[in-house]
Amino acid sequence: MHNPGNATPDRFPAQDRFADGAQYIAGRLTQGTSGRTHTVVDPATGADVLTYELAGPDDVDAAVAAAREAFPGWAGATPGERSDALHRFAAVLADRAEDFARAESLQCGKPLKLTREFDVPGTVDNAAFFAGAARLLQGQSAGEYSGDHTSYVRREPIGVVGSIAPWNYPLQMAAWKILPAIAAGNTVVLKPAEITPLTSLMFAQAATRAGIPDGVINIVSGTGREAGEHLVAHPDVAMTSFTGSTAVGKRVAEVATATVKRLHLELGGKAPFLVFDDADLDAAVHGAVAGALINTGQDCTAATRAYVQQPLYEAFVEQTAALMDTVRVGDPFAPGTDLGPLVSHVQRDRVAGFVDRARSYARVVCGGEAPQGDLKEGAYYRPTLIADAAQDSEAVQSEIFGPVLVVLPFDTDDEGIRLANDTPYGLAASAWSRDVYRANRATRELKAGCVWINDHIPIISEMPHGGYKASGFGKDMSAYSFEEYTQVKHVMFDNTAVAAKDWHRTVFGDR
Repeated sequence: MHNPGNATPDRFPAQDRFADGAQYIAGRLTQGTSGRTHTVVDPATGADVLTYELAGPDDVDAAVAAAREAFPGWAGATPGERSDALHRFAAVLADRAEDFARAESLQCGKPLKLTREFDVPGTVDNAAFFAGAARLLQGQSAGEYSGDHTSYVRREPIGVVGSIAPWNYPLQMAAWKILPAIAAGNTVVLKPAEITPLTSLMFAQAATRAGIPDGVINIVSGTGREAGEHLVAHPDVAMTSFTGSTAVGKRVAEVATATVKRLHLELGGKAPFLVFDDADLDAAVHGAVAGALINTGQDCTAATRAYVQQPLYEAFVEQTAALMDTVRVGDPFAPGTDLGPLVSHVQRDRVAGFVDRARSYARVVCGGEAPQGDLKEGAYYRPTLIADAAQDSEAVQSEIFGPVLVVLPFDTDDEGIRLANDTPYGLAASAWSRDVYRANRATRELKAGCVWINDHIPIISEMPHGGYKASGFGKDMSAYSFEEYTQVKHVMFDNTAVAAKDWHRTVFGDR
């Protein structure tokens, strides 16, 4: 691994911590063995940050072996011991918050104020939550459910968990996958996206500093096609947890089926933003802009489809466009920046393609272009509002994953809810109304794993995150997530020491 000369050391002074490689296996950094390299690029400037050796199948095998070796000791630790380790982990994360914030901004293009105020504090809070949850994993109380027998239920760790995380929230996705798994006594091999490995590696190093044993958390930085598929197919991996697109999620499920793994899939989203005619228009406009542009729109729960009831439609379009025009696009490390670049030029060009095609069937009200001048070298794209697209159009049905909001009108409440549900996805949704009955109906009838009322995007560690329909299954965060990483065992005691003989006599007669 090397640090190219055109990198910007003032943005991330500790680059040389990965000089020994971008694989973290059994508590140490190592080089990959695929024979190929990848360069992490600062999407704000186009500068190279780090070039490293990609993981290959041999690295995945080594990481799985390390996790398998560490499993008996970690699974055998008491809940209190695992809890203490996670509390120390949370403290190390908090102590290094600024380093994490800067690294996440550098590799993703996120505004530094976002990583400081959202990504890193959220990760520390997750660690603190699962430190407490580690002591609360419960089965069922013992009881005599069958004559002369006592039964109870044990919850046990599954084994080695193979996790694959996306590039849009590398730090938080590492936390969401690793923390509940290890709190429950599992060990983990995580494959981050190859374009954003920095904070996942830092996360694993922080765990080691906190005293979590070597091999409990391992990181393999490689491509999905090579390292990812090998991890999913590995016979010693008992569970696969994947966050990413629905198309790739289907491939993960196909590969995992061969070894009958447990699956946890958090897939794509196309969140509706449903505005009824009694809503607070100003609040809805501000909510739409914040909800659509969070993380430059690279968020599977971002507001992407605003359905606005007549007669608020035209006013909503006008005011939303005006507010979008005030959003400050710029250097993620500049204090006044609201919106940074997309994660890469490839992603920027993909988003631009959606918008350019939409011009033939809809109205691009604002944005729709990459800024020039000082920002022309970065992967920037202006906040974009598209109006009057048809419900079956590409912009409405497909996941754009950029700073683009599509707005459509509706007439009746029935129509609004029907349109909101009319995509394959079901990860998140929001409804805006001052009528408690309308709001309550929306919470019942919107087919999504999370429904916000008069807000869009907040999440908390205590509550679950996960989808319906093509957005996958399984939950992140909360006690529901904790339980995902356990298996249930029924234990039954014969209280009489003769019940087995009686059962034998019943089935086979006296002999």
